[in-house]
Amino acid sequence: MNKPIIYQVIPRLFANFNETRKHNGTKEENGCGKMADINVHALKSIADLGATHVWYTGIIRHATAEHNNPAITKGKAGSPYAITDYYDVSPDIAKNEKKRMAEWEALIERTHQAGLGVLMDFVPNHVSREYKSLCKPAGVKDLGEGDHPEWAFSPLNNFYYLPGQRFTMDKDLQGYEEMPAKVTGNDCWNSHPGSNDWYETVKLNYGVHYQGGMEKQFDPIPDTWYKMLDILLFWAGKGIDGVRVDMAEMVPVEFFRWAIAKLKKKYPKFIVIGECYDPGRYDAYIAAGFDYLYDKVGMYDYLRGVTSKGWAAEGITYQWMQHGDNRLPHMLYFLENHDEQRIASGFYCGNGACAEPAMIVSATLTQGPTMVYMGQELGERGMDMEGFSGIDGRTTIFDYWGVKSLQAWANKGKYDGGKLTEEQKTLRAFYKKLLCLARDNRAIQRGQLYDITYAQGEGFNKHEQFAYIRYYRTETLLVVVNFHDREDTMHVRVPNDAFVYLGMEEQQKAVATDLLRGGKQTISWRAGEPIELTLPAWTGVVLKIK
Repeated sequence: MNKPIIYQVIPRLFANFNETRKHNGTKEENGCGKMADINVHALKSIADLGATHVWYTGIIRHATAEHNNPAITKGKAGSPYAITDYYDVSPDIAKNEKKRMAEWEALIERTHQAGLGVLMDFVPNHVSREYKSLCKPAGVKDLGEGDHPEWAFSPLNNFYYLPGQRFTMDKDLQGYEEMPAKVTGNDCWNSHPGSNDWYETVKLNYGVHYQGGMEKQFDPIPDTWYKMLDILLFWAGKGIDGVRVDMAEMVPVEFFRWAIAKLKKKYPKFIVIGECYDPGRYDAYIAAGFDYLYDKVGMYDYLRGVTSKGWAAEGITYQWMQHGDNRLPHMLYFLENHDEQRIASGFYCGNGACAEPAMIVSATLTQGPTMVYMGQELGERGMDMEGFSGIDGRTTIFDYWGVKSLQAWANKGKYDGGKLTEEQKTLRAFYKKLLCLARDNRAIQRGQLYDITYAQGEGFNKHEQFAYIRYYRTETLLVVVNFHDREDTMHVRVPNDAFVYLGMEEQQKAVATDLLRGGKQTISWRAGEPIELTLPAWTGVVLKIK
């Protein structure tokens, strides 16, 4: 019944101990992390941090400047989402390229032995322009094999085509030929995509006639459906525990309803997480079998706004209420991932510790999962100019690079934090305490949520503070966070409605224990009576009431 705590890892960066960090450097110059170097020490440390699952990003073979045309590859290391062979593992992250699949299987096994589940990416919307599977199982036809490129659309085709048009760009394609042009991955129906398009990818065809009034030709089942289900079953057969589905909303929900049902019939406990951004479509994707969906345009955006843009903390209430009791447990909360800017970057708030109250909310507000991105717990800034990726507040996914905070923690493979600063150690200790609490506490795992911010009056600043209760049987937690940039003393009142709704007993005297930093105080646990709390700037408490 543990609450899922997902730790995202990009092996290429996570296990790279090379500190050269040359701008636009090659793999030989800047180094590249290997699966084999994500050793038992690393996995034990991730488990000790509170994680229940590791999401490995960039496992499947994708385009790189070494093996593919650099003109249609982003950066020297390439995008992990420009897949060149769905049935292969990236040779970059293997110590022995010929045994790369065996190395991935060994990492799966090590991760399981550490008590962690394994998640990997499933990228169903698009593939590299140079996709060609050399590792597909016997009898499996390749994507595009048997297509009729003279047809702009057919459910028999795996790709969409622009007949009579040649693929071009505003740069020398260095001998790359594509005639007719395929439709680009971000639904760019132009044979000349721009630099901001996903020009390195082409879109897969699931039977939706985009230029024919969005007509859905799903009977008979389109060929692409069968091929993508085979890919899902192939990786599930390797023993992974689930997938994070890239850009799920760009693929018809009907495919997922069909495929997930077949997948879970064979692997009932398999987890499917969707990268989705349209709340109006969440219910359809949950009904199709997705276990969890990103809450990016809701909770992520709002917590970021409260942390760095002066938005009112009381607005957090709307972000969870809009989902209702049925949808809320399916929403995955996060403050960072590979797409988003780092908390400690100059584009966010400049200091990882300032997100403590937002992280407490993210980890404890609901039963749904929480996700942490490698280095987030160390205050990684993401302010390097790596190469293809400039100074944008993100850790590059396109370049070979050494991430300073991760290298300080990894300490040449010891993964003991031996080179961390005191500030980094303090931040990681906070994350460890919080994530372990969120993972293991029954009230957070299974309990009801009662938001009490609405009931606060004098002595409580709703613009800067937020409060709620998590309750399960005899377990009662009072969570209060302070988004203010200065210490504040507040009076928190629990309304009578909360006692009635949750079935809590009032007490003249109760002991409130701070589960994050220790310490106890005696309070009055009665309706409407003020509980005085003094919280430093950018902090919060999780109080166990007994």
